[in-house]
Amino acid sequence: MTPVSQGYKSKALATWIALLGGCGGLHRFYLYGFRDRLGWLYVWPSLVGVYGVQRMRQFGVDDRLAWVLIPFLGLMLAITMFTAILYGLTPDDRWNAHFNPTGVQHRTGWATIIGVVLALVLGAGVLMATLAFSAQRYFEYQADTPAPGPR
Repeated sequence: MTPVSQGYKSKALATWIALLGGCGGLHRFYLYGFRDRLGWLYVWPSLVGVYGVQRMRQFGVDDRLAWVLIPFLGLMLAITMFTAILYGLTPDDRWNAHFNPTGVQHRTGWATIIGVVLALVLGAGVLMATLAFSAQRYFEYQADTPAPGPR
């Protein structure tokens, strides 16, 4: 990645954008602009997961396609929480060298720390819930599938 030299980029703001709008790639758009391809890749798996949630609300918990789609949203939420943590814990010197090489130098404050703590709590909860949901649905599917072999 090349350093971004357009305007001041706040580490606290990037952390909070990743925390609140990371599934839409908003943190990447803030840091790198709308031409950032990775930012656009955040959107599609998140939308697939949201579609899975809508299917489950419409068809109930027995909809197997929803079982497959919902973990996409959970994983994207966990990834964006991890990204918020990475942004918040990036040393000030490295952040400034990459995002503010010639401008105002950023110093970490309480807003960044609070964002990191919230991202850690939410990310851990979402990741555990996604793993539990996926494992439960997998084992329910295994219980519903007849065992192979002669009867």
